Amino acid sequence: MSWLLPSRTTFRRYLGPFSVAVVGLALMVLIVATGPATESEDDAAQPPLVRLLEVRPGPVRLTVAAHGVVLPKTESRLVAEVSGRIVSVADSMVSGGFFRRGDVLVTIDRVDYELALEQARARLSSARSELAQARRAFVRQDRLTATDAVSESNRDEAENRQVLAEASFREATAQEKRAERDLERTRIIAPYDGRVRTELVDPGQFVNRGETLANLYSVDVAEVRLPVHDEDLAFLPVTLDGALDSAARPTVVLRARFAGREHEWQGRIVRTEGELDPGTRMVKMIAEVERPYDQPDGTPPLTVGLFVDAEIEGREVADAVVLPRGALQSERHVHVIGDDDRLAVRPVDVLRLLGEEAYVLGLQSGERVSLTRLPGAVDGLRVRTANNGGATEPL
Repeated sequence: MSWLLPSRTTFRRYLGPFSVAVVGLALMVLIVATGPATESEDDAAQPPLVRLLEVRPGPVRLTVAAHGVVLPKTESRLVAEVSGRIVSVADSMVSGGFFRRGDVLVTIDRVDYELALEQARARLSSARSELAQARRAFVRQDRLTATDAVSESNRDEAENRQVLAEASFREATAQEKRAERDLERTRIIAPYDGRVRTELVDPGQFVNRGETLANLYSVDVAEVRLPVHDEDLAFLPVTLDGALDSAARPTVVLRARFAGREHEWQGRIVRTEGELDPGTRMVKMIAEVERPYDQPDGTPPLTVGLFVDAEIEGREVADAVVLPRGALQSERHVHVIGDDDRLAVRPVDVLRLLGEEAYVLGLQSGERVSLTRLPGAVDGLRVRTANNGGATEPL
């Protein structure tokens, strides 16, 4: 038998497919050698990681937030009660000026009213004299009539003169009082401690009775009208009956940025306006701050027109817990983690949701509440916390 060597052409025909097969086999070995190691089922199914908060129930004071503008409690127009020329104006009678109760703010020329008072006193003296004379005449006629010395008509005439004299005396007395009052009204006196909003007169100006001289407001008490939602009334010890007893007036803290800094003022809720706005469902509560321009400790005055944020002190709730709002797994449930790191779905009573906080009842002291949301979690689910060696997120 003889062996035949393959020809050069045949060798080239099989070299290409053979090279492809060798390269493919080498790649397969490389992939298998460098591929990821398979994990066991126990390592892949680790319990979920949760953040915890250990709760300590205790008394919690509820508050209600509102905002409003500072207004004067009393505001009025200063009006001239007599006509005349202005002879003097107080230095405090300028826009923004302060004055005290009893200060003379404006003086009107008194000469004409002094003369009128003298005339009224003269008429009163004349009427008094005529009355005395008429009374003596009536007494005399009455005695003579009793003895039949004069006729009954003379007595009646004397009695009529006495009645007319008494009427003239009363009229003269009233005129004297009016003249005295008009003279007093030439000195316009401040009715309360206050401040001038606008001043409308100058010395030498003639004013008529009823003309406005200035607009004033009091500085003894400042008011802030605070609109509160009807649902928030449940957290406040107030009713819609109007004024509140002094012992039942909630404290309110007013805050505002003034002169480049944050400041606080203390006040009280003194009454409610009683009517519920049908559009906004708001009730206006009236806060008062005493002596707003005489604040202690260097606090700036609570100026009229200042916009303030208010925090009204509400009811105190015992055994309440304040949780981050995210701790609520649903509207009425939280997840409590036991000592064995097993989860329990706990129903709670949500008193209030305020911003990112939730006020709840139904938790015991020392219980650990999950701050991590686990949708669909069931009782008994095992979790990982810092206590069992698992990494934990910062609280």
